[in-house]
Amino acid sequence: MKVHRYAVDVEWTGNLGNGTRTMAGYHRDHRISAPGKPAIEGSSDPAFRGDPARWNPEELLLASLSACHKLWYLGLCAQAGVVVLSYHDAAEGVMEEEPGGAGQFSAVTLRPSVTIAADSDPSLAAALHEQAHAMCFIARSVNFPVDHAPVITLG
Repeated sequence: MKVHRYAVDVEWTGNLGNGTRTMAGYHRDHRISAPGKPAIEGSSDPAFRGDPARWNPEELLLASLSACHKLWYLGLCAQAGVVVLSYHDAAEGVMEEEPGGAGQFSAVTLRPSVTIAADSDPSLAAALHEQAHAMCFIARSVNFPVDHAPVITLG
């Protein structure tokens, strides 16, 4: 078994001078970074006093699921002889918040819209989404359902 390790730095940048003395007295802003890569400016969801112009953890989780599925799908298509010409996913996630403030995602639906070459097999292209889902590292790591509803179009 191969083991892969990942490391990022997350630095809180929202101290307005008094730290977390009060709930309203600080910003939820942070910077996510890793050597050699552009930083991601993050915050919490606006529902939790976050900055709507910054990425929040919930969006990043959804983006990770979508990107992982796409990467597996493209690789599987290339191996199977399905030529993908374009790929766009309008992914959606549902998070349920409990009365005490804790919460969790209850479901994610990926909605990839894929255009394949006219000489590619649409049924195989559709079936490869199942295999991509089964292989995706991120989808295999979460404890909620990740569904997909692909649309395949011949180009």
